[in-house]
Amino acid sequence: MHATTLSDRAVIRLTGADVRGFLQGLVTSDVAGQLPVWTGLLTPQGKALFDFLVWADGDDLLLDVEAAQVDALVRRLSLYRLRRPITIGRDERLAVHWALSGEQGVPDPRLPALGHRWIAPPTLPATGWPAHRLALGVTEGATELGSDRTLWLETNARELNGVSFTKGCYVGQENTARMHHRSKVNRRLLVERATDAPVDARAWYPELGVAVMHRRVEGLAEGALPDWIAGSERDEGTEAKPE
Repeated sequence: MHATTLSDRAVIRLTGADVRGFLQGLVTSDVAGQLPVWTGLLTPQGKALFDFLVWADGDDLLLDVEAAQVDALVRRLSLYRLRRPITIGRDERLAVHWALSGEQGVPDPRLPALGHRWIAPPTLPATGWPAHRLALGVTEGATELGSDRTLWLETNARELNGVSFTKGCYVGQENTARMHHRSKVNRRLLVERATDAPVDARAWYPELGVAVMHRRVEGLAEGALPDWIAGSERDEGTEAKPE
């Protein structure tokens, strides 16, 4: 068996009437079109509560989410469900898989360099995923993003294809759209080298020698931003305009 299972991830299944329409009104990305997408469920103020990938399985949706956050995410989605005939729960038969290369799965929708990802029954645990992800400067999960601590665009969601500015309303949409249109992202989550635990680190990984930091953009040293952020900022060139 291939060692591809991400043991820190789990799968939530949404089944029932118009589950895409249900999720479409809640999350930051457009789930009405091609999947998978990476997305966020935010506070009304636009701060990250949960991040996850959304996959299609026939008429059902599968959420590829941090295993430690499954119960909390199920509870939160169930609050929004109201009386809709929708079932929300963990699918124990399935797991999230990752490989740096190969023909299985599809490129990670956040950044192709992250490798390939797919949903299937569990196999052996994969190795190397956290080191690879952090080496690219990509953050995820409640510890790194901070539950109700970080505005969604400060997680680099715009550069990682984690937000749509054309899909319509969702929870936290107003503040997120305002930041985008004003090009007003003052802080960002960044991965930095750290042999000792920084006092203000969001997360520190001593075995990898890196920490996740919430930094002001102003005054950052040249080269502090990953290429995929710096390149995106160069491509924008001018201030974003409202639709």
